[in-house]
Amino acid sequence: MSNEKKLTTASGRPYYENEDTQSVGPRGPLLLQDFILHEKMAHFNRERIPERVVHAKGTGAFGTFTVTNDITKYTKAKIFSEIGKKTRMLARFSTVGGERGSADSERDPRGFALKFYTEDGNWDLVGNNTPVFFVKDPKKFGDFIHTQKRDPRDNCKSPTMMWDFWSLNPESLHQVMILMSDRGTPADHRHMHGFGSHTFSMINAKNERVWVKFHFVTAQGIKNFTNAEAAEMKSKDMDHAQRDLVEAIDRGNFPKWNLKIQVMTQEQARIFRWNPFDLTKVWPHGDFPLIAVGVMELNEVPVNYFAEVEQAAFAPAHVVDGIGYSPDKMLQGRILSYPDAHRHRLGVNFEQIPVNRCPFAVNNYQRDGQMRVDGNSGSAPNYWPNSFDDIVADKSYKEPAWDLDDTLADWYDRNAEGENDHYTQPGILFDQVMNEQEKRNTISNIVGAMSGISGPKRGEIINRQLCHFFRASVPLGLGVAKGLGVNVEEFMPTMDMA
Repeated sequence: MSNEKKLTTASGRPYYENEDTQSVGPRGPLLLQDFILHEKMAHFNRERIPERVVHAKGTGAFGTFTVTNDITKYTKAKIFSEIGKKTRMLARFSTVGGERGSADSERDPRGFALKFYTEDGNWDLVGNNTPVFFVKDPKKFGDFIHTQKRDPRDNCKSPTMMWDFWSLNPESLHQVMILMSDRGTPADHRHMHGFGSHTFSMINAKNERVWVKFHFVTAQGIKNFTNAEAAEMKSKDMDHAQRDLVEAIDRGNFPKWNLKIQVMTQEQARIFRWNPFDLTKVWPHGDFPLIAVGVMELNEVPVNYFAEVEQAAFAPAHVVDGIGYSPDKMLQGRILSYPDAHRHRLGVNFEQIPVNRCPFAVNNYQRDGQMRVDGNSGSAPNYWPNSFDDIVADKSYKEPAWDLDDTLADWYDRNAEGENDHYTQPGILFDQVMNEQEKRNTISNIVGAMSGISGPKRGEIINRQLCHFFRASVPLGLGVAKGLGVNVEEFMPTMDMA
């Protein structure tokens, strides 16, 4: 008996009465002094931390990233320092707009968040399964997310809110086209690509900078649900994608993704047709071909979901030496907002939680705060510079200056001339990339989604969105208009095609 683990309170006191509350007689009222009851119920009442505002429903797994090709001419990042090098990492896949209890098969972009535990700190690449996004300025992000959540009046999802916002923001069209295609309902997490989405930079040992985009190409191949298949899966298993990932790894069928990058020089960026830092645009592969880098393999299911997935915190602010930011406005906004969200959800010391902790040396002068659990650096100085410790600021990690094209700070119109081509790339996607079945499915999905628009502004919203579809592709506009019962002969004369 002495070798068995004793049941204890959180403070370590062994106790026996775990199922029966102390009472006055067998049928009398309970006693306030039964601290065990208080502790169990009080902890139970606090088991749920705030869910993520976006990407609340997700799953994750650990694995390794292995370098297969030399890209040291672009970056001095130690994760890419030599062929064959392996780095432990964590991946989290998620839906964007749904709550934690929502279905994995919802029509929604999928989050694709990665954390690499490198010797120069943790590198977080926080993207989606799409290379673009709905907006290109961070001031619009909160408004957009509100339209994907619940109507403040009836607390229901609202197609009217969604399409009203999209119709008033033509920059959303590219991502809307992807969302309304079958790519908007991936069959599971293993059979989809992942993208860093933003433009980042790489810096080599000579302090030369290039712009890059990250692509994780699934080795399992692409599999998507049709709208009907997604609805059927929703009725069968709300957690099918999470179950699929866990069961595949448990079987030893470790999913893999091939990391590839696109590279653009600073001179190429200056003359590129589109703003290369615009999150609603892609870089054509014909102009900027994919360069192989390495392989990501997921081979370890977290032991405890809450500890290692729910408490995992990813932030685009977390780059490492040799990888940097860009003038991408949405990236600039996320650099602030993601760590801020984690401090609210998990506390100011969220990076001390084991799943977020850098496994290598961490030395700084941050002290105190809620849930400080590392000894708070003991009696060491809490200021810098000082005469007592041996922490130094290593000049070799100094990042080179940016070569900026402008120095005038202003509130620029992001849709001004030269920035307002919202239709070419969505048109190419529909007319040239999609096959005939994919086109039919996309039109059907759009018609089904827009049929839910209601209220006195219904006609106005539909007509405004139809204008965007026609500007991108006449066959697309005609197909959606026909599906919605809009008389095209009456509609066309009212549309400004400029």
